Amino acid sequence: MKLLYFAWLKQRTGISEETVSPPDDVRTVAALVDWLRLRGPGYADAFADLRPIRVAVNQEFAAFDSAIGPDDEIALFPPVTGG
Repeated sequence: MKLLYFAWLKQRTGISEETVSPPDDVRTVAALVDWLRLRGPGYADAFADLRPIRVAVNQEFAAFDSAIGPDDEIALFPPVTGG
């Protein structure tokens, strides 16, 4: 599973992307985020409040209850504003 982090999520985790193999019971975006929080203080800080975070699964906007699989690409980012 490929994860992409943008903006302040990238700053707090310290990386822009990574490939992970979460446990088999991680089947939704929410479960993935719960698992990521356990990976260290940067992740815990990045995902402490999910309200401002948006998600895309395979380049399609998704909800935290969306199903995910081992071959998916998950992007996590704050809301995008134009100017």
